[in-house]
This record gives sequence, structure tokens and C-alpha cells, in this order.
Amino acid sequence: MTSTRPVIDTWPHLFRPGDEDAPVLLMLHGTASNERDIASLAGRLQPAAGVLAPRGRVEESGMLRWFRRHAEGVFDVDDVILRAGELAAFIDDARSSYGIGDRKIVAVGFSNGANIALATAMLHPQSLNRVVAFSGMYPLGERTSAVELEGSRFLVLNGDADPMAPIASVTKLLGELKRQGAAVDQLLRPGGHGIQPPDLEAARNWLAGLA
Repeated sequence: MTSTRPVIDTWPHLFRPGDEDAPVLLMLHGTASNERDIASLAGRLQPAAGVLAPRGRVEESGMLRWFRRHAEGVFDVDDVILRAGELAAFIDDARSSYGIGDRKIVAVGFSNGANIALATAMLHPQSLNRVVAFSGMYPLGERTSAVELEGSRFLVLNGDADPMAPIASVTKLLGELKRQGAAVDQLLRPGGHGIQPPDLEAARNWLAGLA
């Protein structure tokens, strides 16, 4: 007989438990970054929180990503769906392996990390139903999801002149999340791609409000 290794053992990641009464922040890096870089952001958002930071397992020209794409802004939606299922399985395994129990797990993603967080929460709310999305966009192309998101909460933060996350795609994201029954908060600030001070302040306040 062959044994199957737990998902958590096959996926490079960082984990810090944080305070038992604080949530665990699932930190999801952007393209060309890694789990160590994004994990450092957690302390600026909620210092007492636990940190769970996995590594994107897709490579593009030597850069780490969460899913494949055909071109800039043109996602391989089949791969998005596949990778979202894998991330949901990772979250479930981490919850049991690390004794997270009933603590909230909140995804905090930037750019490509925001997109995989959104896709996972839109398709697998039983595994992930809280998301802070910095510079994200609609991740499912021309497709929609029939999954019910009542009880899910999202904070969507974007620049109004971001060529990598166009307003049309952000508007579609907001509409689809609301159609699925999610509670959605948005900050649209002047500027482009990135995480700016107003984004950080909004995220800190939103995370504090979850308590």
C-alpha cells in the first residue's frame, strides 16, 4: 500500500500561530514575489494574527505565480479553477494540521495573489469566506459561478488608473460577488497597481471590524 502525504507537507509555506483569539491571515503573494515577502505585510495589518503563507506553485519565466495565463490580463480559467481547488484543500489541511480549529482564516492577497484568493472564495466558500484583495480583478474570465456566497465578506482595494486590474474587470468582480450574495466593501483610490497607505488603513479597519 502507498500512503498519501498530507497536502500541507507537499506545499512550501510559512506558519506562525499568533494569538489564539486572533484570526489567521492567509497571505498570498503577487507574481515574482514569494511567501516570505508577503508574510511581512501581516504585521502591518493585524500584529496579533496568525500567519499562513503558502508559495505559488506555477512558474512563468522563472517567476512564481498562482495560475497560468495566456497573456497579460488573460487568465487560463481552467487552471484558475484547478488551482483554486488546490488552495482550498491546502487551507482545509492547514486548519486541521495546525490546530487552527474555528479561528477565522482571512485571505490577504496582492495582485495575482488577490486573484487566486477571490477565485478560491468564489468557488469554495466552505474553505475560505473572508478576503482582502489588493489590486485584484475578476478571475473567471467569461464564466460565472453559481455558488452561494451568503455569509462571505470581501474587501476590494484598487487604483482607478491600474492597467493591470482594469476598472471594467473590477466592476464585474463587484457585481458577481454581490450577485452571489456576498457582502462587499470597496476602496477605489487614485493611482495604479500596488498597495498604498489608504489601502493599508482600510484593510486594518476592515480586519478590526471582523472581530
